[in-house]
Amino acid sequence: MEDQELEQLLVALRSGGPDLSGPPAVARVSFEAMMAGMPVAEDLAFEAVTLGGRPALRVAPPGTDADRQLLYLHGGAYVFGSPQAYRGLGAEIARAAHAQGWILDYRLAPESPCPAAIEDALAAYRGLLEGGAQASDIVIAGDSAGGGLTLALLVAARDAGLPMPAAALLLCPWADLACAGETMASKAAEDPSLTPESLAAMAALYLAGRSAISPEASPLYADLQGLPPLLIQVGSSEVLLSDATRLAAAAGAAGVEVTLRVWPRMVHVWHSFGFMLGAGRRATAEAGAFLAAHLHR
Repeated sequence: MEDQELEQLLVALRSGGPDLSGPPAVARVSFEAMMAGMPVAEDLAFEAVTLGGRPALRVAPPGTDADRQLLYLHGGAYVFGSPQAYRGLGAEIARAAHAQGWILDYRLAPESPCPAAIEDALAAYRGLLEGGAQASDIVIAGDSAGGGLTLALLVAARDAGLPMPAAALLLCPWADLACAGETMASKAAEDPSLTPESLAAMAALYLAGRSAISPEASPLYADLQGLPPLLIQVGSSEVLLSDATRLAAAAGAAGVEVTLRVWPRMVHVWHSFGFMLGAGRRATAEAGAFLAAHLHR
């Protein structure tokens, strides 16, 4: 049954998605239209709010603990994406963590290149703290570019002298904008979602002349000491697989408690397809359980 689910998903992904090769303002419209087709549970209600001076969506799934806060940083290669597009994924992870979710609308490239997204994420984290939340009641999560941004936020918060959140979740993180991982080549034919060429093009827009191995832009190269426990989930069919494995090794070498989970045959951010993929629902549940276990410790 699950093999059939995965095969159906692969056929859909390989049938072609929106054209993202044009001007970002035009491509974003296509991206949002695609994401609008992703089902969102009927019991979820979203509120437009401001967090750290930036727009965000707040969601409190039924049965969540109002004291628990999840800051979610969406994917989209730093060029696409929005809280609206990722509201379902962010909310389901918040639900699994029994937490209130905040899905941040951080600034995008090329209009606002690095480090604008990091500044917005840091301001949002400060906003939660200044709003009365304890760091031990906050977890951070993000997918793809949002996974890399999650790590960059942790480094920036540590360097700013802020208390660390309870834990962080990195879903299929893009942590190396130099695109130097060996699976960029070895998994290229297997990955139905991402290509090294498209990632390199998006990286150039975000970097805007900055070095691709700048620790801010590519937190794989940052000093990772003093960060909270991390869970990294990645699919074995992704070009970003080696971003995740190298990041886990670097974090472990820096003394960070890190768990790496490589899911066989899974594609980029397969959690988003939980409405049709059992593995997506299980991965979301695993992610939520990890975050919940570190809250109120």
